[in-house]
Amino acid sequence: MRKRSKARESALQVLYQIDVTGDPVDAVLNQYWHTRNRNPEVVDFANEIVKGTIEHLSEIDTTISQHSESWEISKMPIVDRNILRFAIYEILYMDDIPPKVTIDEAVDLANDYGMPNSGKFINGVLDKIMTLHISQ
Repeated sequence: MRKRSKARESALQVLYQIDVTGDPVDAVLNQYWHTRNRNPEVVDFANEIVKGTIEHLSEIDTTISQHSESWEISKMPIVDRNILRFAIYEILYMDDIPPKVTIDEAVDLANDYGMPNSGKFINGVLDKIMTLHISQ
């Protein structure tokens, strides 16, 4: 698995834990990395995604609500919700990553960790957001 793919998988796991427990970001990150030997590039990229997502969570959740057609964020599966969150962070705030790469990675994670239709759902929401973001 490529370094950035592994970092996104780690970011998903950390965001999931934060979402479920409500524990502080730094505490969860410290606990997560304490039990793993990771490449520094993986750690740095995952931490950037997690911290950026949490920092912009309000705006990100508003964006999800505007583009998820009848799905309340609180009713979404936790995995789907957190994949959307970090992918939207990447699309809106990390200009060095092509949005299509972010979407492909998000769909792959949804297919691996989500419900049977999670990949299609994630792809649909992120495609709408990418199209809007690129047109601005």
